[in-house]
Amino acid sequence: NYLNNMQSLQANFVQTASNGNTSEGQIYIAKPNKIRMEYAEPTSVLIVGNGDYIVFNDKELDQVTNIDYEDIPATMILANSIKIDNNTLKIADFYKDAGTTTITLKHSNSENIGPITLVFSNNPFELKQWKIIDPQSIEVTLSLYDINRNTTLSEDLFKFKKTTKNKRRRR
Repeated sequence: NYLNNMQSLQANFVQTASNGNTSEGQIYIAKPNKIRMEYAEPTSVLIVGNGDYIVFNDKELDQVTNIDYEDIPATMILANSIKIDNNTLKIADFYKDAGTTTITLKHSNSENIGPITLVFSNNPFELKQWKIIDPQSIEVTLSLYDINRNTTLSEDLFKFKKTTKNKRRRR
């Protein structure tokens, strides 16, 4: 119900990976299927999903890659309606204690997409973190803070505009 009632989310995040990499930034989600992740320096990455495709922009390498929604686990939480029915989406693991509820979701009929583990605080019940395993088998954890739910977000956030680097000319 929490995810189905969430129409938008804006938060700051800290991303940690099992290989030791750490990044920070801001995330914006607007349902259905819109996402923007702006990484703070020194990470030079921008991820923008407009509902049709996701753009991964490595600004340092001046490289843009298009990613299908079907290829990333986080799209499980971007849909308007999330139905855990064991046909498409199933619970692979569940844990609840006094402070948190942890649910691991897996696509039933897709071996290409790994599971996503969602961590919620219990009081108030709020999404605080998710974990995925990336294609290189690295566990990536995204922890959210300063969360604003169901606020109006500009559609411009979900439009990708490639910026060109200003390269210095030698004289």
